[in-house]
Amino acid sequence: MHAAAFRALGLPHSYEALRTTVEQLPGVIAELRGGTYDGLNVTVPHKERVLALVDFVDDSARATRAANTLVRTPDGRVRAYNTDAPALAEELGVLVRRTDLAQTRALVLGSGGAARAAASALQTYLGVGEVIVRARTKSDFAAQPWRPSRESETSTRLVVQATSAGMHGADPGEAVAGVVAWDALPDDAVALDVVYAPPETPFLRAARNRGLRHANGLGMLARQGALALQLWLGVRAPLDAMLAALALNT
Repeated sequence: MHAAAFRALGLPHSYEALRTTVEQLPGVIAELRGGTYDGLNVTVPHKERVLALVDFVDDSARATRAANTLVRTPDGRVRAYNTDAPALAEELGVLVRRTDLAQTRALVLGSGGAARAAASALQTYLGVGEVIVRARTKSDFAAQPWRPSRESETSTRLVVQATSAGMHGADPGEAVAGVVAWDALPDDAVALDVVYAPPETPFLRAARNRGLRHANGLGMLARQGALALQLWLGVRAPLDAMLAALALNT
């Protein structure tokens, strides 16, 4: 994705994975401060831990209590961002045909970092009036038991699957698909799964069978990467090239 972006922009940059232990993490942040890197992405299990190692925490990372993007400022300090939430909001904006969502109810499945990003996207970026979290564990948001609710689904128009279930190597996705009362959802509801590999999960298959507009997490992945690149380099990211590269490799 990033290699395709650099080619499209005519830049000589590279994007590489840094396998980093907990003990190595402070050293990697120090290298970022020193200018070894223009920026870093952060993934599990460091997305929360890294907040204590940076100089500034952007509102996007503070709202989700997790960072996935670190930016070196011109004076050598490090600012933490979370591009997952705005990327998810952008992707949902493509799916949702309504502009005023103040009276809309959304359902988020899960209680981890992706679920917090989804809730932030829905409330802060899209202005959704009510966000319900359905999870096995306690959540910061209004929570429902981990089972279908026909009563709740009848007034729910956005459903976001924010767990790793259904992803290659993760838990099977049937259990997550089974906690939604699909037939009770309105016909204009939309469904988004943050999982992108495989491209269709049991959750998305259920949404398709119900006839709902739906999308997997590939678009969100590209959008969060594009936002990160823009933060690092101050240039507009070539989203189409990044999406095309992802599509070829998933």
